[in-house]
Amino acid sequence: MTEKQIIKIAQELQLTEKQVRAVLLLLEEGATVPFIARYRKEATGGMDEVNVISIQDRAEQLGTLDKRRVTVLKSLEEQGKLTEELKEKVLSAETLVLLEDIYLPYRPKRRTRGMAARERGLEPLAAKIFEQGDIDPQEQAAAFVDPDKGVETIEDALAGARDIIAEWINEDAGVRAALRELFAKKAVIHSKIAKNKEEEGAKYRDYFDWEEPVAKAPSHRVLAIRRGAAEGFLIFRVLPDEGRTIDILEKHFVKGDNPAAREVRLAVKDSYKRLLSLSMETETRLESKNRADGKAIKVFAQNIRNLLLASPLGQKRVLAVDPGLRTGCKIVCLDPQGKLLQNDTIFPLQPRNRVKESEETLQKMVTTFDIEAIAIGNGTGGRETEAFCRGIDFGRTVAVIMVSESGASVYSASEVAREEFPDYDLTVRGAVSIGRRLMDPLSELVKIDPKAIGVGQYQHDVDQKALKKSLDDVVASCVNAVGVEVNTASKQLLSYVSGLSEKLAGNIISHRDEKGAFSSRAQMMKVPGMGAKTFEQAAGFLRIRGAENLLDASAVHPESYPVVESMASDLGCRVSDLMTSADLRKKIILENYVNDTTGMPTLTDIMGELAKPGRDPREQFELFTFTEGVSKIADLEVGMKLPGIVTNVTEFGAFVDIGVHQDGLVHVSALADKFVRNPHDVVKVNQRVEVTVMDVDIKRNRIALSMRSDPMEPRGRRDKSTAPGEKKAGKKPARRETGGKTSGNPFTKALKGWKAN
Repeated sequence: MTEKQIIKIAQELQLTEKQVRAVLLLLEEGATVPFIARYRKEATGGMDEVNVISIQDRAEQLGTLDKRRVTVLKSLEEQGKLTEELKEKVLSAETLVLLEDIYLPYRPKRRTRGMAARERGLEPLAAKIFEQGDIDPQEQAAAFVDPDKGVETIEDALAGARDIIAEWINEDAGVRAALRELFAKKAVIHSKIAKNKEEEGAKYRDYFDWEEPVAKAPSHRVLAIRRGAAEGFLIFRVLPDEGRTIDILEKHFVKGDNPAAREVRLAVKDSYKRLLSLSMETETRLESKNRADGKAIKVFAQNIRNLLLASPLGQKRVLAVDPGLRTGCKIVCLDPQGKLLQNDTIFPLQPRNRVKESEETLQKMVTTFDIEAIAIGNGTGGRETEAFCRGIDFGRTVAVIMVSESGASVYSASEVAREEFPDYDLTVRGAVSIGRRLMDPLSELVKIDPKAIGVGQYQHDVDQKALKKSLDDVVASCVNAVGVEVNTASKQLLSYVSGLSEKLAGNIISHRDEKGAFSSRAQMMKVPGMGAKTFEQAAGFLRIRGAENLLDASAVHPESYPVVESMASDLGCRVSDLMTSADLRKKIILENYVNDTTGMPTLTDIMGELAKPGRDPREQFELFTFTEGVSKIADLEVGMKLPGIVTNVTEFGAFVDIGVHQDGLVHVSALADKFVRNPHDVVKVNQRVEVTVMDVDIKRNRIALSMRSDPMEPRGRRDKSTAPGEKKAGKKPARRETGGKTSGNPFTKALKGWKAN
């Protein structure tokens, strides 16, 4: 990474050059993002993971640009076209798009009409016409008529010259840059129904005749239209007003009203319709897709983070139930570490109705295994099973908790589940997953592909590589923020720990199985493949409960143990005393322990850990219950106020589980009394909320909810939260935007002072 690029990244991200340089050096040395953010605060100036990832991503982008620059220069040199002026342009290009514009006239391409015209010797004619002097194009073209070269008539010669001029216009980097800006700001996305697809594509009815400025189109609409097109139901274009765009082009290329200028005018129209509009539309469609992908991925990542960091019940003895009607309810008993103790099947619901027998089975299992909580999957039959369990007298209080089973079926059929439970069928594995995700959502959900968990919007339509990277970053961030207990963690959980690969995580499990539980962090150095660098990256995020050195159960990194030991020695006490006595900790003067490698940020973190060693950043678990007597959509009435749990947050609102098997939608306009631009500012996945039922459509299985304090009060003006161009009942689509006056047009501004050669 060059010094110029470091300065560029620092300016773009509003960071200091020292910070950027430090992060890039650490990354180059093999440090991970969680490690840098947690244990190298002195070097980075206390940057968080978001900033570190931003630097990492921007450095990768600039690296990609440099690689492409080398390829372009090599190609130009091989063609014998590389001049000093052209080389300087290539070296100074700051984006891939600009670099490709510079390279476009020289890039090997398929045979074009302009190429064919040049081969027929018509380039000199094109040059004369493009100058737009006082000439007669017909007279000039007559000299180029040559049947042997395929130029049969004067019109053939003029047409060929126009083809060459059209390509000159298309390949001009300045024109493309300005037109690109025009498309970005003024293009309109317009979708319509494909021929004879009205019935088949009914779910896309909102987009049968839809248009709005692409710059303002929210990601969920862009992705919906693209999905409809991919499925063959919609056709869409992304273009600015053609007439105005051609007018602007003509003002910059057509110099007068003589015969030569009229030929250029024809070439301008042809260039736009046949070349420029198509390539610019392709770029704009791709850019809008990338923008929509980025937004959707961000929404998905936020939801996954909140889901993974949901409050854990903790190490309790749990009985988990995977509800079922015809096939019965699968029940499993788990010990505090999530180990399967026993499984069975009961039939308390329709059609079998073996209520008494099922009740006795549950009572026996709860007593035998001293069950502390019952976890019930929220799928079909979930509310009925919950009511059944709540009606049983266990002789003591046993919490009954509904648990989202989204993704449980994916886990139960996975290779991970087969490895864990080779002797049990899918239903037993699914019930185990439900119970474990109540005990520790993070530990269990890392075993499932995040895309299968059921949060986000259009996650299957976005760039899958970008989605995977983002979700992997989120999962790793959550795992390392919480910390991992080495002696109970699964291979999947360990593989997300800073510095650990899937293979090394497997080696840790094998070593644990063969040699017994780890008694110290240092002992992990005996694991095959665990080198000093890997240990450095991972150790601080690994926990060993009950270790002789109490710091092994904390987030204090082993490299800082000597500092803590010095603190204890200076106070004449043990490290354990520092952890239990706030008075002793108050006596520590942190400035006395600052040195070349340990600064105040690290010392402050150490003090926090000594006060609450190995603290879990997740919120305390709280019991939640749905309203009794409301278990199906038919039980709902407009105006009902109900407790619910947010299951998904999207750009257009939040979905809330109110216990009727069908999540209701709180539109962004109904999330709060105030205007809400971003739903994530108001709600998050797993948040407990109170909602009011606004509308129930049993036929379409849709529920409209509100979180406003007075949801029935009509608003006096158009709801600002409705995206520009969005249809409302009884209203026409947004008017197609065609841009303002020419003087204020971005294309005109960008080309101001530019001259066509």
